[in-house]
Amino acid sequence: MADGTQGLSDKALSIFAFAAYHRLLSGERVASVIRKDGAGHEADPDGVAELEGRGLVTASETSIDLTEEAQRFTETLVEAMRRAAGA
Repeated sequence: MADGTQGLSDKALSIFAFAAYHRLLSGERVASVIRKDGAGHEADPDGVAELEGRGLVTASETSIDLTEEAQRFTETLVEAMRRAAGA
């Protein structure tokens, strides 16, 4: 995996965990996730800033768009979860 994802904080990883959740539910590659849904879910602002600073995402007030590298990293996380589960 590229250096851009090395040493991510837990706050930044939480955004990838949310993307991985949607990937597992939909069965499709995830290109963006909701930043604020109006029902209580909000991505951690420090995590968003970290990912923006690394050039892994672009964020608006309500959504977070994943770059190609971030999408590949999400796929890597999902594959690792499946291996850990023996799938």
